[in-house]
Amino acid sequence: MIHTIRWTADKIAGRLALIEPLVYRERHPIPPFRYTVLENPLLNPPVGPEVRDDDWPVIPPDTYWGEWMTDFTLRTSFQVPVGWAPELPVALYLPLGEAGDFSHPEFLAYLDGRPYAACDRHHQEIVLAPQWRDGQPHLLALHGWTGLGGLRFGEPATRLFMRSCAVVLIDQPTRDFIATARVALGVANCLDEHHPAKGHLLNALDEAFKVLDTRYPFGPPFYASVPAAHAVLKEGIARAGAALDVEIIATGHAHIDVAWLWTLAQTRRKSGRTFYNVLRLMEQFPEFHYTQSQAQLYDYVRQDYPELFEEIKHRIAEGRWEPIGGTWVEMDCNVSGAESLARQFLLGRTFFRTHFGPQAESPVLWLPDVFGYCWTLPQLIKQAGLEYFMTTKIGWNQYNRLPYDSFWWQGLDGTRVLTHFICTPGGDGHWVSTYNGDASPAQIIGTWRTFQQKELHQQLLTSFGYGDGGGGPTREMLENLREMSNFPATPRVRQGAAGDFFRELEASAGERLPVWNGELYLEYHRGTYTTQSRNKRANRKSEFLLHDAEFLATLAALVNQEYTYPAETLRKAWELVCLNQFHDILPGSSIGPVYAESLQQYAWVQEQARAVRDAALSAISARMGGDLLVVNPTSFSRDDLAFWPGRLKTGERLCLADGTPVPTQPVAGRCWQPVLFYHTASPRSTSCQVRLRCRTPACR
Repeated sequence: MIHTIRWTADKIAGRLALIEPLVYRERHPIPPFRYTVLENPLLNPPVGPEVRDDDWPVIPPDTYWGEWMTDFTLRTSFQVPVGWAPELPVALYLPLGEAGDFSHPEFLAYLDGRPYAACDRHHQEIVLAPQWRDGQPHLLALHGWTGLGGLRFGEPATRLFMRSCAVVLIDQPTRDFIATARVALGVANCLDEHHPAKGHLLNALDEAFKVLDTRYPFGPPFYASVPAAHAVLKEGIARAGAALDVEIIATGHAHIDVAWLWTLAQTRRKSGRTFYNVLRLMEQFPEFHYTQSQAQLYDYVRQDYPELFEEIKHRIAEGRWEPIGGTWVEMDCNVSGAESLARQFLLGRTFFRTHFGPQAESPVLWLPDVFGYCWTLPQLIKQAGLEYFMTTKIGWNQYNRLPYDSFWWQGLDGTRVLTHFICTPGGDGHWVSTYNGDASPAQIIGTWRTFQQKELHQQLLTSFGYGDGGGGPTREMLENLREMSNFPATPRVRQGAAGDFFRELEASAGERLPVWNGELYLEYHRGTYTTQSRNKRANRKSEFLLHDAEFLATLAALVNQEYTYPAETLRKAWELVCLNQFHDILPGSSIGPVYAESLQQYAWVQEQARAVRDAALSAISARMGGDLLVVNPTSFSRDDLAFWPGRLKTGERLCLADGTPVPTQPVAGRCWQPVLFYHTASPRSTSCQVRLRCRTPACR
């Protein structure tokens, strides 16, 4: 009761805000940035020392700069002062501005012309390695994107606000104390007044801040009081009791929409920025574990940032980075054709095995944000060599919550796949779960509270990190997880792989889990079958064309030894089709420029497929003879009209090779079509080709 009367929780929150800036014990200003606008994100950025930027405009601190959705480069220099305490970390503090709901603005920092780390509105600090603490000036260049700003929410379009940037000396004891206090306050705020740990935690916080010297002006007395205050806080927390007999497996993640409110070109840069951020955090937090899906993103990084790709391979080999999902992208599962879904697995798993080794890939299909899941998916998961399925999206249902969070999902053919829904609560309601966790006490405790099957198992999975637009985990998230590894009245938290979580779930509770037999329908985003119909039509035409092209190319390779199967062309075409089946492209939820680019890519796919088809038909006809070759590329009998853009001379007719006449009639453009053409094809033989030969009137 006393803490309610004295507003202890609010008072501690205010004190934390007061001392947060004191983490930076020393500041050395960075000269103002020079600024230039780039035409698109894929241009080579002017970041090297050879670039002349004298005529670029200067952005002074405390001024507005930039326009929304603008690619840019900023350039300046920095220098770490000689004499700063060598035992304390040094960082670049870069508060360039804040925009919108995502991690905007976002940029990749180049030090002396080499990419090093990423910054955005959630990651405004770059910890410097020892080689930058030599007292010499170094070039700092930032290549980035201003982001969406307020435009997404109908807010007035404003500009970014540049605050003072600096080289800073970090007082690590102060930062550690703040992390412990932040978690203690967060846990206390989650507990009701009847929980005995709540009073202990508020007592500990109150006592610790009485020890902390917060008299103004701040200086050496404050820093001298931090260790004692931290010790008091830890002693008080220990009196609050034990952690819950529940374990949360936390894995870092950055959901990156391959295209949505931005185009593919911007996503290539988002991938590099996010992954650099992850690697720098791994250097600071040895326990940090990261999970990343979508082979397409890795392939972008392989092409654009080869050194970064090699670093990722190293982290994968040591087991701290988990390549997950097994598909080319996190694909739509409603409109994509069956063959396309199979190709998603084929392309994705092949890429992971080729570049990371057969033992590196996780056995989990990771589709947190897809708008519903077809009933045939369990069969495809198993046949692709995966074992488990994870999503959060069904937690967005508009009316009905699925009664299970862990269960066996049974497919149309009876195949069962162990499935788990991450039930970390988001900010939009009790049923809404999130894959963009912030690792706060509220979300960690909420993951357990919202779980529906507490009687079956007590180990759950959460993913943390800013996503949709990328960005990934932050230092604060990792500090929170470290503090909650064994915190009173809170689930125990450890970082680990999603694949390990599923294996442990199967071993401990697999036999007791219920079965869900049916599709996983999402009561939300219901425009997936109708929105952007032109794009959907292009997708289906591309699927059909690639099927026919592959069939004919295979047949040509069998009957004509001189024909070379165009494997590389077909692989690239399928990669583009699978890319455009991403769950914000094919369903129709992206911005206009995404669909303009998508239709261009579909046009290329169809052009290549037709070229393969025609070349294969030529190779087949060279061996089969006849004047006209008709092929049924399907595995079933067909009774179709076949259009032939040729001419028959007066008195001529089309006949089969055995002389049987084929009925024809002229149509517009002087084309002829055989009518009532019936043909039986066997998928296991070459009997699907029919030779139509022009005959003289005697054939009638």
